[in-house]
Amino acid sequence: MFESAEIGHRLEKGQYKREEPALRQSLLEAQYELLRAAHIPVVVLVAGADGAGKGETVNLFNQWMDPRHIHAHAFGQPTEEEAERPPMWRFWQALPPKGRIGILFGSWYTQPILDRVMHGSKRAEFERELERIRRLETMLAAEGTVLVKLWFHLSRSAQRDRLKKLSSDKRTAWRVTSVERKRFKHFDEFRETSEEALRMTSTGVAPWQVIDGSDDEYRALTAGNLLLDALRCRPAGSAAPPTVSQTAVAKPPIDGRDLLNTLDYTATLPRKKYSKKLESLQGRLALLMRSKKMRRRSLIVVFEGMDAAGKGSAIRRVTQALDARSYHVIPIAAPTDEERAQPYLWRFWRHIPRHDAAVIFDRSWYGRVLVERVEGFAAEPDWMRAYSEINDFESQLAESGTVLLKFWLAITPEEQLRRFKEREEIPFKRFKITQEDWRNRDKWPEYERAVCDMIEQTSTDVAPWDLIAANDKLHARVEVLRRICERIEAAP
Repeated sequence: MFESAEIGHRLEKGQYKREEPALRQSLLEAQYELLRAAHIPVVVLVAGADGAGKGETVNLFNQWMDPRHIHAHAFGQPTEEEAERPPMWRFWQALPPKGRIGILFGSWYTQPILDRVMHGSKRAEFERELERIRRLETMLAAEGTVLVKLWFHLSRSAQRDRLKKLSSDKRTAWRVTSVERKRFKHFDEFRETSEEALRMTSTGVAPWQVIDGSDDEYRALTAGNLLLDALRCRPAGSAAPPTVSQTAVAKPPIDGRDLLNTLDYTATLPRKKYSKKLESLQGRLALLMRSKKMRRRSLIVVFEGMDAAGKGSAIRRVTQALDARSYHVIPIAAPTDEERAQPYLWRFWRHIPRHDAAVIFDRSWYGRVLVERVEGFAAEPDWMRAYSEINDFESQLAESGTVLLKFWLAITPEEQLRRFKEREEIPFKRFKITQEDWRNRDKWPEYERAVCDMIEQTSTDVAPWDLIAANDKLHARVEVLRRICERIEAAP
Protein backbone atom coordinates (compact mmCIF):
# COMPACT_ATOMS: atom_id res chain seq x y z
CA MET A 1 0.00 0.00 0.00
CA PHE A 2 2.99 2.32 0.47
CA GLU A 3 4.56 2.17 -2.99
CA SER A 4 2.53 5.04 -4.46
CA ALA A 5 3.34 7.20 -1.43
CA GLU A 6 7.08 6.79 -2.07
CA ILE A 7 6.99 8.32 -5.55
CA GLY A 8 7.85 11.72 -4.11
CA HIS A 9 4.69 13.66 -4.97
CA ARG A 10 5.09 17.36 -5.79
CA LEU A 11 2.60 20.07 -6.70
CA GLU A 12 2.83 22.31 -9.73
CA LYS A 13 4.37 25.72 -9.11
CA GLY A 14 1.77 27.97 -7.52
CA GLN A 15 -0.81 25.18 -7.14
CA TYR A 16 -0.94 25.38 -3.37
CA LYS A 17 -1.56 29.13 -3.33
CA ARG A 18 -4.32 28.74 -5.90
CA GLU A 19 -6.16 25.89 -4.22
CA GLU A 20 -5.62 26.48 -0.50
CA PRO A 21 -8.07 29.42 -0.01
CA ALA A 22 -10.98 27.62 -1.70
CA LEU A 23 -10.25 24.41 0.23
CA ARG A 24 -10.24 26.28 3.54
CA GLN A 25 -13.56 27.92 2.71
CA SER A 26 -15.14 24.62 1.67
CA LEU A 27 -13.91 22.85 4.81
CA LEU A 28 -15.31 25.58 7.04
CA GLU A 29 -18.68 25.51 5.27
CA ALA A 30 -18.83 21.71 5.49
CA GLN A 31 -17.92 21.86 9.18
CA TYR A 32 -20.74 24.30 9.95
CA GLU A 33 -23.21 22.20 7.95
CA LEU A 34 -22.13 19.16 9.98
CA LEU A 35 -22.61 21.14 13.19
CA ARG A 36 -26.00 22.46 12.11
CA ALA A 37 -27.40 19.06 11.14
CA ALA A 38 -25.85 17.26 14.16
CA HIS A 39 -26.75 13.86 12.72
CA ILE A 40 -23.32 12.25 12.43
CA PRO A 41 -19.89 12.56 14.08
CA VAL A 42 -16.64 12.52 12.12
CA VAL A 43 -13.57 10.76 13.54
CA VAL A 44 -10.19 11.43 11.93
CA LEU A 45 -7.38 8.99 12.73
CA VAL A 46 -3.96 10.53 12.17
CA ALA A 47 -1.19 7.94 12.07
CA GLY A 48 1.99 7.08 10.25
CA ALA A 49 5.76 7.49 10.21
CA ASP A 50 7.66 9.75 12.59
CA GLY A 51 8.40 13.08 10.92
CA ALA A 52 5.81 12.60 8.19
CA GLY A 53 3.80 15.69 9.15
CA LYS A 54 1.09 14.28 11.40
CA GLY A 55 1.31 17.11 13.92
CA GLU A 56 1.49 19.75 11.22
CA THR A 57 -1.66 18.36 9.63
CA VAL A 58 -3.60 18.42 12.89
CA ASN A 59 -2.52 22.01 13.44
CA LEU A 60 -3.57 22.87 9.89
CA PHE A 61 -7.04 21.39 10.36
CA ASN A 62 -7.48 23.51 13.48
CA GLN A 63 -6.27 26.55 11.56
CA TRP A 64 -8.48 26.00 8.52
CA MET A 65 -11.66 25.19 10.46
CA ASP A 66 -13.32 26.39 13.66
CA PRO A 67 -11.26 24.74 16.45
CA ARG A 68 -14.08 25.20 18.97
CA HIS A 69 -15.94 22.35 17.31
CA ILE A 70 -12.96 20.03 16.85
CA HIS A 71 -12.00 17.59 19.61
CA ALA A 72 -8.30 16.80 19.14
CA HIS A 73 -6.70 14.15 21.34
CA ALA A 74 -3.05 13.09 21.34
CA PHE A 75 -2.44 9.63 22.78
CA GLY A 76 0.90 8.59 24.22
CA GLN A 77 1.67 5.89 26.73
CA PRO A 78 -1.37 5.05 28.88
CA THR A 79 -1.62 6.96 32.15
CA GLU A 80 -2.03 5.12 35.44
CA GLU A 81 -5.78 5.68 35.26
CA GLU A 82 -5.96 4.39 31.68
CA ALA A 83 -3.76 1.37 32.40
CA GLU A 84 -6.29 0.12 34.97
CA ARG A 85 -9.03 -0.16 32.37
CA PRO A 86 -9.40 -1.98 29.02
CA PRO A 87 -7.09 -0.50 26.35
CA MET A 88 -10.01 0.81 24.30
CA TRP A 89 -11.47 2.75 27.24
CA ARG A 90 -9.44 5.90 26.63
CA PHE A 91 -10.45 6.04 22.97
CA TRP A 92 -14.14 5.74 23.83
CA GLN A 93 -13.74 8.79 26.09
CA ALA A 94 -12.43 10.76 23.11
CA LEU A 95 -15.21 10.00 20.62
CA PRO A 96 -16.92 13.20 19.44
CA PRO A 97 -20.68 13.70 19.67
CA LYS A 98 -22.84 14.08 16.58
CA GLY A 99 -22.10 17.25 14.68
CA ARG A 100 -18.48 17.45 15.81
CA ILE A 101 -15.11 16.39 14.44
CA GLY A 102 -12.79 14.32 16.60
CA ILE A 103 -9.11 14.00 15.69
CA LEU A 104 -7.25 11.09 17.28
CA PHE A 105 -3.54 11.74 16.99
CA GLY A 106 -2.21 8.30 17.72
CA SER A 107 -5.06 5.81 17.93
CA TRP A 108 -6.05 2.23 18.56
CA TYR A 109 -3.52 1.17 15.90
CA THR A 110 -0.45 2.48 17.70
CA GLN A 111 -0.02 -0.07 20.46
CA PRO A 112 -0.58 -3.25 18.39
CA ILE A 113 2.04 -2.08 15.86
CA LEU A 114 4.51 -1.04 18.56
CA ASP A 115 4.01 -4.31 20.44
CA ARG A 116 4.64 -6.31 17.27
CA VAL A 117 7.79 -4.42 16.21
CA MET A 118 9.40 -3.33 19.47
CA HIS A 119 8.21 -5.96 21.93
CA GLY A 120 7.89 -9.05 19.75
CA SER A 121 4.23 -9.81 20.30
CA LYS A 122 3.02 -13.01 18.66
CA ARG A 123 1.45 -12.85 15.22
CA ALA A 124 -1.75 -14.43 16.55
CA GLU A 125 -2.05 -11.69 19.16
CA PHE A 126 -1.39 -9.01 16.53
CA GLU A 127 -4.08 -10.39 14.24
CA ARG A 128 -6.50 -10.71 17.15
CA GLU A 129 -6.05 -7.01 17.99
CA LEU A 130 -6.56 -6.03 14.36
CA GLU A 131 -9.75 -8.09 14.21
CA ARG A 132 -10.98 -6.31 17.33
CA ILE A 133 -10.23 -2.97 15.67
CA ARG A 134 -12.15 -4.05 12.56
CA ARG A 135 -15.16 -4.89 14.69
CA LEU A 136 -14.94 -1.58 16.53
CA GLU A 137 -14.79 0.42 13.30
CA THR A 138 -17.62 -1.58 11.75
CA MET A 139 -19.73 -0.86 14.82
CA LEU A 140 -18.90 2.86 14.76
CA ALA A 141 -19.80 3.07 11.07
CA ALA A 142 -23.07 1.24 11.67
CA GLU A 143 -23.86 3.75 14.44
CA GLY A 144 -23.41 6.58 11.93
CA THR A 145 -19.80 7.63 12.53
CA VAL A 146 -17.79 8.76 9.49
CA LEU A 147 -14.24 7.42 9.85
CA VAL A 148 -11.37 9.17 8.07
CA LYS A 149 -8.15 7.15 8.43
CA LEU A 150 -5.06 9.04 7.28
CA TRP A 151 -1.67 7.31 7.21
CA PHE A 152 1.27 9.63 6.55
CA HIS A 153 4.14 7.73 4.97
CA LEU A 154 7.81 8.42 4.30
CA SER A 155 10.43 6.32 2.54
CA ARG A 156 13.51 5.37 4.54
CA SER A 157 15.63 8.09 2.95
CA ALA A 158 12.90 10.70 3.34
CA GLN A 159 12.39 9.87 6.99
CA ARG A 160 16.14 9.97 7.65
CA ASP A 161 16.40 13.38 5.99
CA ARG A 162 13.33 14.72 7.82
CA LEU A 163 14.58 13.62 11.24
CA LYS A 164 17.99 15.07 10.50
CA LYS A 165 16.48 18.38 9.42
CA LEU A 166 14.29 18.61 12.50
CA SER A 167 17.09 17.76 14.93
CA SER A 168 19.51 20.29 13.35
CA ASP A 169 17.16 23.23 13.95
CA LYS A 170 17.03 24.51 17.53
CA ARG A 171 13.36 25.36 17.10
CA THR A 172 12.37 21.80 16.20
CA ALA A 173 15.12 19.68 17.75
CA TRP A 174 12.85 18.84 20.68
CA ARG A 175 10.63 16.85 18.33
CA VAL A 176 13.33 14.23 17.68
CA THR A 177 13.93 12.21 20.82
CA SER A 178 15.68 8.95 21.54
CA VAL A 179 12.35 7.24 20.89
CA GLU A 180 12.21 8.43 17.26
CA ARG A 181 15.87 7.52 16.72
CA LYS A 182 15.33 4.06 18.13
CA ARG A 183 12.26 3.47 15.97
CA PHE A 184 14.10 4.57 12.84
CA LYS A 185 16.52 1.68 13.36
CA HIS A 186 13.51 -0.60 12.91
CA PHE A 187 12.22 1.17 9.79
CA ASP A 188 11.85 -2.01 7.72
CA GLU A 189 9.97 -3.84 10.48
CA PHE A 190 7.66 -0.87 10.99
CA ARG A 191 7.00 -0.61 7.28
CA GLU A 192 6.16 -4.29 6.93
CA THR A 193 4.01 -4.44 10.06
CA SER A 194 2.21 -1.19 9.33
CA GLU A 195 1.44 -2.21 5.77
CA GLU A 196 0.00 -5.48 7.02
CA ALA A 197 -2.11 -3.62 9.59
CA LEU A 198 -3.47 -1.26 6.96
CA ARG A 199 -4.18 -4.05 4.53
CA MET A 200 -6.12 -6.04 7.15
CA THR A 201 -8.16 -3.07 8.39
CA SER A 202 -8.91 -1.10 5.23
CA THR A 203 -12.58 -1.89 4.76
CA GLY A 204 -15.48 -0.50 2.79
CA VAL A 205 -16.81 1.41 5.80
CA ALA A 206 -13.37 2.49 7.07
CA PRO A 207 -10.76 2.60 4.28
CA TRP A 208 -7.20 3.79 4.81
CA GLN A 209 -5.86 6.76 2.87
CA VAL A 210 -2.05 6.72 2.52
CA ILE A 211 -0.47 10.16 2.03
CA ASP A 212 3.08 10.94 0.94
CA GLY A 213 4.44 13.11 3.75
CA SER A 214 7.64 14.24 2.04
CA ASP A 215 6.22 17.48 0.62
CA ASP A 216 4.41 19.83 3.00
CA GLU A 217 2.10 21.43 0.45
CA TYR A 218 1.12 18.18 -1.27
CA ARG A 219 0.44 16.61 2.14
CA ALA A 220 -1.71 19.54 3.28
CA LEU A 221 -3.91 19.71 0.19
CA THR A 222 -4.30 15.94 0.00
CA ALA A 223 -5.31 15.58 3.64
CA GLY A 224 -7.63 18.58 3.43
CA ASN A 225 -9.42 17.27 0.35
CA LEU A 226 -9.82 13.82 1.89
CA LEU A 227 -11.41 15.35 4.97
CA LEU A 228 -13.66 17.51 2.81
CA ASP A 229 -14.81 14.46 0.83
CA ALA A 230 -15.65 12.71 4.11
CA LEU A 231 -17.61 15.67 5.43
CA ARG A 232 -19.62 15.75 2.20
CA CYS A 233 -20.02 12.00 1.82
CA ARG A 234 -23.58 11.86 3.18
CA PRO A 235 -26.45 14.28 2.92
CA ALA A 236 -27.37 15.81 6.26
CA GLY A 237 -29.68 13.62 8.25
CA SER A 238 -28.96 10.36 6.48
CA ALA A 239 -27.79 7.42 8.50
CA ALA A 240 -24.85 5.20 7.84
CA PRO A 241 -25.69 2.06 5.90
CA PRO A 242 -26.18 -0.73 8.43
CA THR A 243 -23.45 -3.32 8.57
CA VAL A 244 -25.12 -6.33 10.10
CA SER A 245 -23.46 -9.28 11.75
CA GLN A 246 -26.24 -11.74 11.11
CA THR A 247 -26.29 -13.65 14.36
CA ALA A 248 -28.79 -16.46 14.11
CA VAL A 249 -31.52 -15.97 16.73
CA ALA A 250 -33.05 -19.23 17.83
CA LYS A 251 -36.70 -19.94 17.14
CA PRO A 252 -38.98 -20.66 20.12
CA PRO A 253 -38.87 -24.35 21.10
CA ILE A 254 -41.86 -26.28 19.83
CA ASP A 255 -42.56 -27.76 23.29
CA GLY A 256 -42.79 -24.31 24.90
CA ARG A 257 -39.95 -25.00 27.35
CA ASP A 258 -37.19 -22.40 27.65
CA LEU A 259 -34.51 -21.19 30.05
CA LEU A 260 -36.92 -19.11 32.11
CA ASN A 261 -39.99 -21.27 32.49
CA THR A 262 -37.94 -24.30 33.58
CA LEU A 263 -36.37 -22.55 36.59
CA ASP A 264 -37.39 -23.72 40.07
CA TYR A 265 -39.54 -20.84 41.31
CA THR A 266 -40.47 -22.70 44.50
CA ALA A 267 -37.02 -22.12 46.06
CA THR A 268 -37.44 -20.26 49.34
CA LEU A 269 -35.35 -19.29 52.35
CA PRO A 270 -36.78 -18.91 55.88
CA ARG A 271 -36.12 -15.45 57.35
CA LYS A 272 -34.06 -16.78 60.30
CA LYS A 273 -31.68 -18.60 57.96
CA TYR A 274 -31.72 -15.61 55.64
CA SER A 275 -30.48 -13.22 58.33
CA LYS A 276 -27.56 -15.48 59.24
CA LYS A 277 -26.57 -16.19 55.65
CA LEU A 278 -26.91 -12.55 54.67
CA GLU A 279 -24.59 -11.38 57.43
CA SER A 280 -22.07 -14.11 56.65
CA LEU A 281 -22.02 -13.46 52.91
CA GLN A 282 -21.81 -9.69 53.29
CA GLY A 283 -18.81 -10.11 55.58
CA ARG A 284 -17.25 -12.51 53.11
CA LEU A 285 -17.75 -10.04 50.25
CA ALA A 286 -16.37 -7.15 52.29
CA LEU A 287 -13.14 -9.07 52.96
CA LEU A 288 -12.84 -10.16 49.32
CA MET A 289 -13.16 -6.58 48.07
CA ARG A 290 -10.36 -5.58 50.44
CA SER A 291 -8.14 -8.50 49.46
CA LYS A 292 -4.82 -8.23 47.67
CA LYS A 293 -6.34 -9.89 44.60
CA MET A 294 -8.75 -7.00 43.98
CA ARG A 295 -5.94 -4.43 43.91
CA ARG A 296 -5.35 -5.47 40.30
CA ARG A 297 -8.97 -6.18 39.46
CA SER A 298 -12.31 -4.40 39.32
CA LEU A 299 -15.84 -5.65 39.87
CA ILE A 300 -18.81 -5.04 37.59
CA VAL A 301 -22.22 -6.47 38.48
CA VAL A 302 -25.12 -6.22 36.03
CA PHE A 303 -28.70 -6.61 37.22
CA GLU A 304 -31.45 -7.32 34.73
CA GLY A 305 -34.90 -8.79 35.18
CA MET A 306 -38.60 -8.27 34.63
CA ASP A 307 -40.24 -5.30 36.37
CA ALA A 308 -40.63 -5.89 40.15
CA ALA A 309 -38.15 -8.78 40.10
CA GLY A 310 -36.26 -7.39 43.12
CA LYS A 311 -33.24 -5.83 41.43
CA GLY A 312 -33.21 -2.79 43.70
CA SER A 313 -33.42 -4.76 46.94
CA ALA A 314 -30.69 -7.16 45.78
CA ILE A 315 -28.43 -4.21 44.90
CA ARG A 316 -28.93 -2.70 48.35
CA ARG A 317 -27.78 -5.94 50.02
CA VAL A 318 -24.66 -5.97 47.87
CA THR A 319 -23.76 -2.34 48.53
CA GLN A 320 -24.18 -2.82 52.29
CA ALA A 321 -21.03 -4.96 52.12
CA LEU A 322 -18.98 -2.41 50.16
CA ASP A 323 -17.02 0.68 51.11
CA ALA A 324 -19.08 3.64 49.91
CA ARG A 325 -15.89 5.24 48.54
CA SER A 326 -15.15 2.31 46.25
CA TYR A 327 -18.36 1.70 44.31
CA HIS A 328 -20.98 3.41 42.16
CA VAL A 329 -24.50 2.28 41.30
CA ILE A 330 -25.45 3.30 37.76
CA PRO A 331 -29.20 3.28 37.06
CA ILE A 332 -29.88 3.00 33.33
CA ALA A 333 -32.98 4.69 31.96
CA ALA A 334 -33.82 6.21 28.57
CA PRO A 335 -30.69 7.78 27.07
CA THR A 336 -30.10 11.50 27.56
CA ASP A 337 -29.48 13.89 24.67
CA GLU A 338 -25.74 13.64 25.38
CA GLU A 339 -25.87 9.84 25.24
CA ARG A 340 -27.96 9.81 22.06
CA ALA A 341 -25.23 11.87 20.38
CA GLN A 342 -22.74 9.02 20.86
CA PRO A 343 -22.47 5.36 19.78
CA TYR A 344 -24.70 3.11 21.90
CA LEU A 345 -21.99 1.55 24.10
CA TRP A 346 -20.37 4.91 24.93
CA ARG A 347 -22.68 5.51 27.90
CA PHE A 348 -21.43 2.26 29.47
CA TRP A 349 -17.73 2.54 28.59
CA ARG A 350 -17.58 5.83 30.46
CA HIS A 351 -18.48 4.09 33.75
CA ILE A 352 -15.89 1.29 33.66
CA PRO A 353 -14.19 1.30 37.11
CA ARG A 354 -10.51 1.37 38.00
CA HIS A 355 -8.87 -1.52 39.80
CA ASP A 356 -9.95 -2.04 43.40
CA ALA A 357 -13.37 -0.49 42.66
CA ALA A 358 -16.86 -1.70 41.75
CA VAL A 359 -19.69 -0.54 39.52
CA ILE A 360 -23.21 -1.95 39.75
CA PHE A 361 -25.51 -1.45 36.77
CA ASP A 362 -29.25 -1.37 37.50
CA ARG A 363 -30.15 -2.40 33.94
CA SER A 364 -27.41 -2.19 31.37
CA TRP A 365 -26.22 -2.41 27.78
CA TYR A 366 -28.67 -5.27 27.32
CA GLY A 367 -31.43 -2.73 26.85
CA ARG A 368 -30.70 -2.77 23.13
CA VAL A 369 -31.63 -6.45 22.79
CA LEU A 370 -34.49 -6.26 25.29
CA VAL A 371 -36.61 -3.10 25.59
CA GLU A 372 -35.30 -1.51 22.36
CA ARG A 373 -35.96 -4.73 20.47
CA VAL A 374 -39.43 -5.38 21.90
CA GLU A 375 -40.63 -1.77 21.78
CA GLY A 376 -39.21 -1.17 18.32
CA PHE A 377 -36.79 1.58 19.41
CA ALA A 378 -33.96 -0.20 17.56
CA ALA A 379 -34.17 -1.54 14.03
CA GLU A 380 -33.66 -5.28 13.65
CA PRO A 381 -30.19 -4.91 12.07
CA ASP A 382 -29.11 -2.79 15.04
CA TRP A 383 -30.20 -5.14 17.81
CA MET A 384 -29.06 -8.17 15.82
CA ARG A 385 -25.49 -6.88 15.54
CA ALA A 386 -25.57 -5.83 19.21
CA TYR A 387 -25.05 -9.43 20.35
CA SER A 388 -21.55 -9.64 18.89
CA GLU A 389 -20.72 -6.07 19.95
CA ILE A 390 -21.72 -6.85 23.53
CA ASN A 391 -19.67 -10.06 23.57
CA ASP A 392 -16.64 -8.16 22.33
CA PHE A 393 -17.16 -5.43 24.94
CA GLU A 394 -17.39 -7.97 27.75
CA SER A 395 -14.35 -9.92 26.56
CA GLN A 396 -12.34 -6.69 26.75
CA LEU A 397 -13.54 -6.17 30.31
CA ALA A 398 -12.51 -9.69 31.28
CA GLU A 399 -9.09 -9.38 29.64
CA SER A 400 -8.38 -6.20 31.59
CA GLY A 401 -8.98 -7.93 34.93
CA THR A 402 -12.65 -7.17 35.51
CA VAL A 403 -14.69 -9.69 37.47
CA LEU A 404 -17.99 -9.46 35.59
CA LEU A 405 -21.28 -10.90 36.82
CA LYS A 406 -24.58 -10.71 34.96
CA PHE A 407 -27.75 -11.54 36.90
CA TRP A 408 -31.17 -12.13 35.44
CA LEU A 409 -33.67 -12.11 38.31
CA ALA A 410 -36.59 -14.18 37.08
CA ILE A 411 -40.13 -14.16 38.44
CA THR A 412 -43.38 -15.67 37.21
CA PRO A 413 -46.20 -13.57 35.73
CA GLU A 414 -48.35 -14.46 38.73
CA GLU A 415 -45.73 -13.20 41.22
CA GLN A 416 -45.24 -10.01 39.22
CA LEU A 417 -48.99 -9.33 39.33
CA ARG A 418 -49.02 -9.85 43.11
CA ARG A 419 -46.14 -7.41 43.55
CA PHE A 420 -47.72 -4.83 41.24
CA LYS A 421 -50.94 -4.86 43.28
CA GLU A 422 -48.98 -4.66 46.52
CA ARG A 423 -47.16 -1.59 45.25
CA GLU A 424 -50.45 0.10 44.41
CA GLU A 425 -51.89 -0.62 47.86
CA ILE A 426 -48.90 0.44 50.00
CA PRO A 427 -48.42 4.25 50.00
CA PHE A 428 -44.62 4.29 50.25
CA LYS A 429 -44.34 1.80 47.36
CA ARG A 430 -46.67 3.50 44.90
CA PHE A 431 -43.80 5.39 43.25
CA LYS A 432 -42.46 2.03 42.08
CA ILE A 433 -45.41 1.28 39.83
CA THR A 434 -46.30 3.18 36.65
CA GLN A 435 -48.57 2.76 33.67
CA GLU A 436 -45.50 1.76 31.68
CA ASP A 437 -45.00 -1.23 34.00
CA TRP A 438 -48.53 -2.42 33.28
CA ARG A 439 -48.01 -1.86 29.56
CA ASN A 440 -44.76 -3.87 29.61
CA ARG A 441 -46.56 -6.69 31.38
CA ASP A 442 -48.89 -7.04 28.40
CA LYS A 443 -45.82 -7.87 26.31
CA TRP A 444 -44.54 -10.61 28.61
CA PRO A 445 -44.25 -13.28 25.84
CA GLU A 446 -42.21 -10.94 23.61
CA TYR A 447 -39.88 -10.03 26.48
CA GLU A 448 -39.48 -13.66 27.49
CA ARG A 449 -38.45 -14.58 23.93
CA ALA A 450 -35.99 -11.67 23.83
CA VAL A 451 -34.50 -12.71 27.16
CA CYS A 452 -33.97 -16.27 26.01
CA ASP A 453 -32.31 -15.09 22.80
CA MET A 454 -30.12 -12.73 24.81
CA ILE A 455 -28.92 -15.46 27.15
CA GLU A 456 -28.36 -17.86 24.26
CA GLN A 457 -26.25 -15.33 22.34
CA THR A 458 -24.32 -13.62 25.15
CA SER A 459 -23.68 -16.20 27.87
CA THR A 460 -19.99 -16.83 27.22
CA ASP A 461 -17.11 -18.47 29.07
CA VAL A 462 -15.74 -15.09 30.19
CA ALA A 463 -19.15 -13.56 30.93
CA PRO A 464 -21.80 -16.20 31.72
CA TRP A 465 -25.32 -15.31 32.74
CA ASP A 466 -26.53 -16.18 36.25
CA LEU A 467 -30.25 -16.93 36.20
CA ILE A 468 -31.85 -16.69 39.63
CA ALA A 469 -35.43 -17.67 40.41
CA ALA A 470 -36.54 -14.65 42.42
CA ASN A 471 -40.13 -15.37 43.43
CA ASP A 472 -38.71 -15.45 46.95
CA LYS A 473 -36.68 -12.27 47.44
CA LEU A 474 -34.73 -13.60 50.42
CA HIS A 475 -33.50 -16.58 48.44
CA ALA A 476 -32.58 -14.35 45.49
CA ARG A 477 -30.56 -11.88 47.57
CA VAL A 478 -28.52 -14.62 49.19
CA GLU A 479 -27.90 -16.31 45.84
CA VAL A 480 -26.64 -13.05 44.36
CA LEU A 481 -24.18 -12.49 47.20
CA ARG A 482 -23.01 -16.10 47.17
CA ARG A 483 -22.29 -16.09 43.44
CA ILE A 484 -20.44 -12.76 43.58
CA CYS A 485 -18.19 -14.13 46.32
CA GLU A 486 -17.55 -17.37 44.45
CA ARG A 487 -16.71 -15.57 41.23
CA ILE A 488 -14.19 -13.30 42.95
CA GLU A 489 -12.64 -16.27 44.75
CA ALA A 490 -12.35 -18.18 41.48
CA ALA A 491 -10.60 -15.34 39.68
CA PRO A 492 -6.93 -16.22 39.12
